[in-house]
Amino acid sequence: MDKDTPIANRKDDHIKINLEQDVLSSLTTGLESYHLTHQALPEMSLADINLEQKLFGKTQRVPILVSSMTGGTDKAARLNCILATAAQEVGLAMGVGSQRAALEDPTAANTFRVRTYAPDILLFANLGAVQLNYGYGLDECQRTVAMIDADALILHLNPLQESLQPEGNIDFSGLAAKIESIKLRMDTPLIIKEVGWGISIQAARMLFSAGVDAIDVAGAGGTSWSQVEMYRIKDPYRAQTAGVFANWGISTAESILNVRQVSDKITVFASGGLHTGIDIAKCLALGANLGGLANKFLKAADDSLDTTVKVMTMIVDQLRYAMFASGAQQLADLTPDRLTRSH
Repeated sequence: MDKDTPIANRKDDHIKINLEQDVLSSLTTGLESYHLTHQALPEMSLADINLEQKLFGKTQRVPILVSSMTGGTDKAARLNCILATAAQEVGLAMGVGSQRAALEDPTAANTFRVRTYAPDILLFANLGAVQLNYGYGLDECQRTVAMIDADALILHLNPLQESLQPEGNIDFSGLAAKIESIKLRMDTPLIIKEVGWGISIQAARMLFSAGVDAIDVAGAGGTSWSQVEMYRIKDPYRAQTAGVFANWGISTAESILNVRQVSDKITVFASGGLHTGIDIAKCLALGANLGGLANKFLKAADDSLDTTVKVMTMIVDQLRYAMFASGAQQLADLTPDRLTRSH
């Protein structure tokens, strides 16, 4: 079904670069400064650990998310199928990549439709928030959700990435009010997601005031999309410009704390440089409700379904063991007082 369109070419470029190049931020997640306090007498059995929680009206088996990555091409369709099948088996939530390609070319919609592979998981639709300044509105948001039978809609924020793309949409003015308008008129929960540069206190305040249901902080420390764009850009001047942003952004740990400083009620997803179940446990203890990974799952899916299931299961086991060894029987027990901070 692949067509030689700018969006399809960009999607495949992004997959290829993420699989083949070193595109990690030169910043750290900030999680290395925190350590879960070891509890030699946990006073429970490992079998007592409960990873379940209710989110958006659904019981989720584990607090882990396949962060939004891709869709829109044949390769993306294969990867999404594997990711969704594995997420169903292990109990993860999943977000798909930006569905703008499918709104503009309906033949691309099937590359995002993974509900048949994952009937029970939390599934999140995805559009760029900036498209609200380029003709998109409530209708496009609702069609995006309906397209994949999603449980919630992600509107992602990526001003730096858009500014670095030669074809980028760069008008981010007035978006907070438009996000609030969409939230007021949608029945579906609304999630706002950064793509890898984190959330400031000021951004968290605006999003909280807009009434969004969740914020995915997507902090610095993982994939740097400025580095991805650097590899995509053919013009040496623009590529060099993109390259200097390798250490740009707000760390994942700081971003979680920024949102929690604004509200202790809003749902927080932690992503950006998470690699292990211990990373997820630390994020949950800092105040997140869910931990998301992208690149690690992408590379596993590029290998096979079996590898993807094994990688997901391993991360779940790491989280379970970390909770057991720190005396946290359920997710609500992962609180800041279980962390020590090194300076």
